[in-house]
Amino acid sequence: MILEMNHIQKSFNDLSVLKDITFGVDKGDVVSIIGPSGSGKSTLLRCATFLETINSGEILYEGTVAASTPQGQDKAVYAQKAEIRRMKGLFGLVFQQFNLFPHFDVMKNIMDAPLTVQKRDKAEVEEEAIALIRKMGLEGREHYYPCQLSGGQQQRVAIARALAGKPDILFFDEPTSALDPELTGEVLKVIRELAEEKMTMVIVTHEMPFAKAVSDRVIFMDGGVIVEQGSPDIVLGNPTQERTRQFLQNYSR
Repeated sequence: MILEMNHIQKSFNDLSVLKDITFGVDKGDVVSIIGPSGSGKSTLLRCATFLETINSGEILYEGTVAASTPQGQDKAVYAQKAEIRRMKGLFGLVFQQFNLFPHFDVMKNIMDAPLTVQKRDKAEVEEEAIALIRKMGLEGREHYYPCQLSGGQQQRVAIARALAGKPDILFFDEPTSALDPELTGEVLKVIRELAEEKMTMVIVTHEMPFAKAVSDRVIFMDGGVIVEQGSPDIVLGNPTQERTRQFLQNYSR
């Protein structure tokens, strides 16, 4: 199993955002996380990628403990910094707002982390970056800056940048919510192709037809808990929980 999150709890001051969340992701899985705004979806992703620290629970990557709560204690303890740094190399993260470096062109945005963080060979990284640009349909844009690109193109650069690190798992936090419908289609096509290539992915999304088409498993969250999870046919087509049915009915209106 690539990722395990067990009994995760996360609060911001007195606001409890995640309440005893447990789920795992196997190699090759595509897991979509859906739910209303404020349900804890993005916070869960931020905890999985160490952008937020959990209050208690356990996080494991490929069987190695990243964070755990010692018996008799109520506060999570994280692994050593070097171990967390190594684990960060196992995943890529694509944000809602692209988060590209505005002063780097497309090539440099893609090549920066493999060169500066992973210390890889420049010629090899450049060759892979060119291949990723082609894969994302961005030929001819190699030396454009983010401000010269459409939102859909920026998000495809962000996906290429995440893939350049050769991650074992990719996280997407509502990758199309900042895009209009036409540009949304461009980005979803790329993610669909990655799913066909058996890339392991966790996708927080509000695109229900897309989640149904690409996911092996769908998780519905509300109020900081997992209300229901299972195959897309069950969760999105024939949910067992009344709250899930209510959400999907409201969503389709």
